[in-house]
Amino acid sequence: MTNWWHWNPSEGAIKGGFAVIGVGRFGSAVCSELIKAGAEVLAIDLSQRAIDELRQIEPAIEARVVDCTDEEALRAAGVLDMTTVVIAMREPIEASVTAALIVKDSPGSQVKQVIARATSDLHVKMLQRVGADRVVFPSKMQGQRLGIELVRPNMLERLRLDDRNSIEEIRVPEAFIGQSLREINLRKNFNVSVLAAGPDNQLTVNPPASHVLEAGELLVVMGASEALAKLPGS
Repeated sequence: MTNWWHWNPSEGAIKGGFAVIGVGRFGSAVCSELIKAGAEVLAIDLSQRAIDELRQIEPAIEARVVDCTDEEALRAAGVLDMTTVVIAMREPIEASVTAALIVKDSPGSQVKQVIARATSDLHVKMLQRVGADRVVFPSKMQGQRLGIELVRPNMLERLRLDDRNSIEEIRVPEAFIGQSLREINLRKNFNVSVLAAGPDNQLTVNPPASHVLEAGELLVVMGASEALAKLPGS
C-alpha cells in the first residue's frame, strides 16, 4: 500500500498510561483521540487557561497545572509513572528538551517511550540527543493521527476514504492467529471487509475464506472508522 502515513511503534506502546505535556491544539487533539479509545490520559500544562480550555472539550480528563521543567513536580503529578509521554508543547524549546530529559532519565521513571514536538531541525537534534524516541512536526490533524497510532500499534497504514470510512493495513492480531477468515468472519462480527491478506509483499487480494491467518501476516481491511477501531489489538 502507498505510505499515506506510517509508524511502526515499539512493542508495548499501548500498554500503561499516557501523559501529554502541553495542551494546545496539537496536544488537545492527541488527548481527545486517546480518550476516545479509553486510554488512561494525564494532561499537564503550565497555563491554567489551557487546562480550563481542555476541560471544556474533555470534561472528564485528568489535567493539572505543572511546570514540565521541574522534576519533582512531574513526579508528584504522576507523569513519570506513565508508559508513554507526548511532549506536545511548541515552545520554549528549552522547556521541551528539559522535559524529555527528565522523563527519560529520572531515577525510577517508568516511561518507555517519549514522542516530542519540534519546530526546527535544530530542535529535532536536541530532542533526539536527550533520548526522544520519535520527533514530529505537527498540525492538529497529525495530533489526531498520533492519538490513533498510540492506541492501535498493530495498524501500519491508513487511507481515509471519507468522513466515516477508511482502509487500513494491520498486523494480524494475536486473537486471530491460527484461524481462517471464515472462522473469524470479520464482516459478520465486526462489520469490516477483508480486501487482502498474507505475508509482507505477498498479499493475496480477495483471499478465500479458507485462508488461515499466521503470526506476522498482514490484513488489509475496509469499513467505518468506528468498526475498524473495534478490531483486536496485536
